[in-house]
Amino acid sequence: MRYRTPFGLVDISGPSMRRTLFDGDRVLVRYGAPLRPGAVALFRHPLRQDLLVVKRAAERRADGWWMLSDNPLVTSDSREYGPVPDGLVLGRVLLRVWPRPGGVAARPPQL
Repeated sequence: MRYRTPFGLVDISGPSMRRTLFDGDRVLVRYGAPLRPGAVALFRHPLRQDLLVVKRAAERRADGWWMLSDNPLVTSDSREYGPVPDGLVLGRVLLRVWPRPGGVAARPPQL
């Protein structure tokens, strides 16, 4: 039997979540955690399932979650690829662990 931890670390790359998360941040993810509107989620890109994506779960729709970037200049989110099916949602981002919360004044300490 293989043990699987429900928590993991994910490195953020790119500008899509800027305002909340920045390129180079590391976040703690709880795999399998339920989402609610407003939560930051980790999921597989609906069109490129080898690509992991972090976006904000805006709302639950009949065919999946509507995911949006926090950066209004980035539109590579559900506006481009539609709702994300539940089967592609991996978990919920709990908090930023690097840089340490409170270590950089311009960044919020938690999600």
